[in-house]
Amino acid sequence: MKKSSVLVVDDDHVYRTRLVRAFADRGFGVHEADDVEAALTIARVTPPDYAVLDLKLPKGSGIVLLEALKRIRATTNVVMLTGYGSIATAVDAVKRGATSFVPKPADVDDLLVAFASGAHPSEPRALPSHEAPSLARAEWEHIQRVLVDCGGNVSQAARVLRIERKSLQRKLAKNPVPR
Repeated sequence: MKKSSVLVVDDDHVYRTRLVRAFADRGFGVHEADDVEAALTIARVTPPDYAVLDLKLPKGSGIVLLEALKRIRATTNVVMLTGYGSIATAVDAVKRGATSFVPKPADVDDLLVAFASGAHPSEPRALPSHEAPSLARAEWEHIQRVLVDCGGNVSQAARVLRIERKSLQRKLAKNPVPR
């Protein structure tokens, strides 16, 4: 009996390695990549049964990779991962062929549930149900996204956000707003 294969694509090496080990422990044939190009190279040689894709990747986006994987193998069951989830992004990912959209940090059990919830590609899929985040949570996620985009440079992030550097430092010193 052929092992099911899974492709894990995430630029966070530690997180990706943890997922790869966990999938391998559950009997999957696992391939991993840290960017769009490497993932497509693997998928062209060994089209995966399942794929776990981070939304934000170096040199591309998980959405672009999702579409490319679906062209390579339409039946690939894809789950999108992100640390910066939004309802609009989740809807877009599902419309483009993702089975589900899962916020980070997700473990393998969360991903297996997401894979199992997916319908066959020819069947209609239900959109994921998400509660709208609070305004405070949305602000916190936006600040984190801008900070990452600025390479962790607080001064540059403050300029992009159009707030004082000290104000941004106070916001960053607080704990994340609960979901």
